[in-house]
Amino acid sequence: METTSDIIVTDWNRRLETDIEDEYLAHLFCVSGACRYTFNGKTFEMHAGDLSIIRKRKMVENVAASDDFQAEIIYAKPGFIELCTPQSNYGMKGSLALFLNPVMHLSPEQQSLCRRNFKMLASRLRDTSHRFYRETLINAMQNAILDFFDFHARLYGENDISTQNASIMSRFLRMLEAGSYREHREVSFYADSLCVTAKYLSEVSKKVSGYAANYWINRYTILDISRLLRDKTLSLVQISDMFGFSSTAYFSRYVQHHLGVNPTKYRE
Repeated sequence: METTSDIIVTDWNRRLETDIEDEYLAHLFCVSGACRYTFNGKTFEMHAGDLSIIRKRKMVENVAASDDFQAEIIYAKPGFIELCTPQSNYGMKGSLALFLNPVMHLSPEQQSLCRRNFKMLASRLRDTSHRFYRETLINAMQNAILDFFDFHARLYGENDISTQNASIMSRFLRMLEAGSYREHREVSFYADSLCVTAKYLSEVSKKVSGYAANYWINRYTILDISRLLRDKTLSLVQISDMFGFSSTAYFSRYVQHHLGVNPTKYRE
């Protein structure tokens, strides 16, 4: 395992646990076998030659790997990824698309390039005597990110996103990732914070991600609620209060609408 505080290059046998305190983005390249997991409430499967990029490892559940599954893994802190990401609005589209589907099926040429990037990062991590050590790490990570962008664009196509729209969507998601949805689930709150109208924020969200703003608010909310519901030391009243619901009845209706079952049934 090669590591700094910002980046870790490892493999499946020495992987980090998903409940580690620090948050890392995970990049897994499947070398052999297969692995199935649930992410963002949906089940995905990766096979040899696939690349999986997961923004929030704590959203990963029900991991089931075949006996011969092997993967090379890069873990990187969000701040380090942001530092290394080129000034391209494609990053916003890519990150949203990966939230919805984190698996990319690579061609043989892309697989070879991907493995070279992983090996280069591991090599740069080991070379701590380099006079410009951190700069070489940033450069190696940036090269990998550009290749990841290229893989994604070739698979899913490109879409022009203006700098303004990318900035609005980035700040909107940053608020959600900070947990604002626990107190605020109205599009108008986020729109006011971003100095735009609720209609405009929803239009931007739809154009950039394919989904209106309320989709992302409810998605972050229900993922957090479903995680807490699995903790049976918490009562329904406690969870309801955490999210500011006016009553447990309203909380139950919200869960029923978004998960298809009421909270009690979900816990069974």
